[in-house]
Amino acid sequence: MTYAYPPVGAFHTGEHKCVFTVWAPQPKKTEIIIGTDVHAMQRDHHGYWTITLDDIKHGTAYWFQLDGEKKLPDPASRWQPDGVHGASAVVETDFNWTDQPWKGIDLSEMIIYEVHTGTFSEEGNFAGIAGKLDYLKELGVNAIELMPVSQFPGSRNWGYDGVYPFAPHHDYGGPIGLKQLVDESHKRDIAVILDVVYNHQGPEGNYLSSYGPYFTDKYKTGWGNAINFDDAWCDGVRNFYWQNALMWLDEFH
Repeated sequence: MTYAYPPVGAFHTGEHKCVFTVWAPQPKKTEIIIGTDVHAMQRDHHGYWTITLDDIKHGTAYWFQLDGEKKLPDPASRWQPDGVHGASAVVETDFNWTDQPWKGIDLSEMIIYEVHTGTFSEEGNFAGIAGKLDYLKELGVNAIELMPVSQFPGSRNWGYDGVYPFAPHHDYGGPIGLKQLVDESHKRDIAVILDVVYNHQGPEGNYLSSYGPYFTDKYKTGWGNAINFDDAWCDGVRNFYWQNALMWLDEFH
């Protein structure tokens, strides 16, 4: 029988009903904390812990607690409103997209402008880029490449020390802000390329090793521990990053 890897993170499945799933094969017990409520999660034989809860709205803050010890943010958090050490927050994935006519641009025809979200505009966020799309269009640009936008420590930096691959940086506008930028770009026939970091994670706010064997000593990098893509327990790690790539395509267009 083929094992179906579950989606990781927090997902609404109905009105205010939410499924939470985290891959943590090493802890003996995993719980979710929402406010003062602590709920035990159920583990499958591949190390995925899951629970479905009612009355979970957009913006609900939550933590995972491993073996009854320190509470930690969700590795697959979609939103970190209080930074890399704060609680994760549930995000409503529905969005009023208006880019249905968008068909994409062939790579050979792209004129790409690389953008650092924090410095490209006075606002230093996704909305600031959206406000200058007409300017870029006049330049002849038909594709913008965003330097890494996954949640990193602090409010502004290069983005290559991100520690939450699924969470667009809060100070840039978070997940809704990024979707609005993509939608506005597609209205102007401008493609959006995202620079992602899949060979390491930054040091501050990096809690992955508490959850499981996300890293390996099999390889050495100059930027931190190497991601475990082909060592013991690598299936869960591969699934984590596959789902991340699919999220950018499916949820963010």
